[in-house]
Amino acid sequence: MKNILLLVSFIFFQIVAFAQMDKTLSLCDQNIIPPFVSDGQEYRALLNEGELAEFNVVFYGGSLYRISACSGETNGNLIFSVYDQERNLLFTNRDNENSPYWDFKINSTVKLIIEAELGDDVSNSGFAFIQIGFKQ
Repeated sequence: MKNILLLVSFIFFQIVAFAQMDKTLSLCDQNIIPPFVSDGQEYRALLNEGELAEFNVVFYGGSLYRISACSGETNGNLIFSVYDQERNLLFTNRDNENSPYWDFKINSTVKLIIEAELGDDVSNSGFAFIQIGFKQ
C-alpha cells in the first residue's frame, strides 16, 4: 500500500512539473513570432535562487536573431546576459527593464555565451528557458 501511494504521488508531481514547464515554455513561444522563426532548439535549466545557467550557442553571420528568455508565469522573470568568447558583456536584459527578448544582428559567425538566472520575483518556477529565433 505504501509503495502504491509513493508511486501515485510521484506520477502526480511529474504531471504538475510538466504542466508548469509547458506553461513557461509557451511564454517563450509568444516572443518568437513572424518574421522570426525558431531554430528548433530549447535551451533549458532548472535553477535555484542564486544559480546561473550557461548556454554556448553559435550564431551565423548575416542573420538577424531574437533571443527569448522566460521563467515563471509572466515575462520578465528571467535575467539573461550575452557574452562573447572573451566574456565581454554584449547585452543584459537587467539594464533593459528585464525585457523577455533581445533582437540583434551578427555580421560574422560567432560563438556566444548566454547566461540565465532567476529574477527577484520569488514566484519564479525555477525553470529557465531560452529560445532563439532568426529572421527569414
